[in-house]
Amino acid sequence: MAADGWIEKLDAYLDGELPASEARAVNAHLKGCPECSAEALRKVQQKRAVQAASQRFAPDLALRARIQRNVASQSPALWNRRWLPVVGAAAAFAMLLFATAFLLNYRHDRGSEQQFLSELVDQHVATLASSNPVDVVSTDRHTVKPWFEGKIPFTFNLPDLQDSPFTLVGGRLSYMRQSPGAELIFRVRQHQISVFIFQEQQMRGASQSEDIRNALSFGVRNWRHAGLLYFVIGDASPQDLDKLSELIKAAG
Repeated sequence: MAADGWIEKLDAYLDGELPASEARAVNAHLKGCPECSAEALRKVQQKRAVQAASQRFAPDLALRARIQRNVASQSPALWNRRWLPVVGAAAAFAMLLFATAFLLNYRHDRGSEQQFLSELVDQHVATLASSNPVDVVSTDRHTVKPWFEGKIPFTFNLPDLQDSPFTLVGGRLSYMRQSPGAELIFRVRQHQISVFIFQEQQMRGASQSEDIRNALSFGVRNWRHAGLLYFVIGDASPQDLDKLSELIKAAG
């Protein structure tokens, strides 16, 4: 199939709408085609930008306070049956506005979390498409971990992968919100998995809930431990993502 044929499938692939067999075929093609990988990254960034734009607007909460002040300032003489419907309508409108603002703020928080995950997925896709995916290349955890010393303001432990299906490929620096973190690359069979680690205090609001399962067709596992946020992202099976997550948790 020509590159154009694969590119036509990218939107459905990124939205998780392809059958499993076709999704695996597209994923395998992306690993070997720089043109399609670059286009996939562009589409992911475009989806993230559209999602962020939808969260920019929220009603002015000060409006509710102004309505309350206006109602309270009315002369007692005006409080008669003629004005009761007006006051009732204003109160109902104020309550509706407050409920709407609450809902939009909740959606904004969720949107910020999804935007954060989308940015991590962007980095994972960029790593898949890169000809130099890691800054330190090694299968030895005792080489990869020390490489990060002095480059990030925290430390972490790597699991012993002996007798497991996973292989450590290496690691690279990752930046979110202008704060440095670690991206560790693992491979299981033909799948590549990124593990991101950041300081929780620098990423407040990034993940309000744990154990998020999916983001833009990739499996996601996340948790917090000892002041750090962990995100495991890849297209490997749910069982592989769970197993790698458990190994990392045990090492920590």
